[in-house]
Amino acid sequence: MILPKSILIFGLLLFSMGFPSLAYADFDRGLRAYNAGDYQTALREWLVDANQGDSAAQNNVGTMYAYGFGVPINYAEAAYWYRLAANQGNADAQQALGWHYINGEGVPQDYAEAAYWYRLAANQGNAGAQQALGEHYLNGEGVPQDYAEAMRWFRRAADQGYAAAQYDLGVMYENGEGVPENDPEAVKWYRLAADQGYVLAQHSLGLMYINGEGVPQDYAEAMRWLRRAADQGDGAAQYDLGVMYANGEGVPENDVLAYMWFNLAAARGGKGASEAKEAKEDLSQKMTAAQISEAQRLSTEWLEEHQ
Repeated sequence: MILPKSILIFGLLLFSMGFPSLAYADFDRGLRAYNAGDYQTALREWLVDANQGDSAAQNNVGTMYAYGFGVPINYAEAAYWYRLAANQGNADAQQALGWHYINGEGVPQDYAEAAYWYRLAANQGNAGAQQALGEHYLNGEGVPQDYAEAMRWFRRAADQGYAAAQYDLGVMYENGEGVPENDPEAVKWYRLAADQGYVLAQHSLGLMYINGEGVPQDYAEAMRWLRRAADQGDGAAQYDLGVMYANGEGVPENDVLAYMWFNLAAARGGKGASEAKEAKEDLSQKMTAAQISEAQRLSTEWLEEHQ
């Protein structure tokens, strides 16, 4: 899995502290250049160590090509460098190579090959790879479907605080996949992920409060979690907020705010978009032109604040 830039920087710092081979001056200069935003210099410095066989430098060069830092994005080149590092046992590169295989980026799409690389990284304790391998078992991609095995890998990643795996555990407990259905346990894992800002977990936790599943029904608490997800751009949460405002659940009924959230969800696309569009059109039948104009203004204002 390719990590966000903010996480990547942290990972690069860990590389420099955790691998004796990274005492190379070239790597340190590359790290300083990277953190200063001078990606071309960083790449040039890391290529020196990478060509000498340093696995952490090879992994970083792969990431530069995967993200297009200092060079045009080139997934084939990224996969080349990741493979060099992965073959030396670099867990981050193994995880990244698994991502390339599952997505068919720079290599032919191959779920079994993705699972192979994820497993190597997962066995080294890489939480992202553990979560990804769990998804392979959950969906039967590249491996036989096995809920118990999915649960085992999700749990290992979740116990390291990996939010995506905590969310996945919540889903499995809520749906009774591989374990008896257990809403309080689902809420526990959703909350752990939601507290880390994981948007899908925030939305799911909001729904648990709406429906009183695993927690007492609490519209105010539902609103709080849905709003956190909606403010991250989650269309399904935006739609659910619209429903709450339209029905006056946990808040005074407010057609203008309901329309605003429906409008945002419809424009976002994805899950809930068609329902949001229909709800917006139905709601508009009882609104004045001034109310609709105000809702549209609020939608524009929200978009400007959350770009």
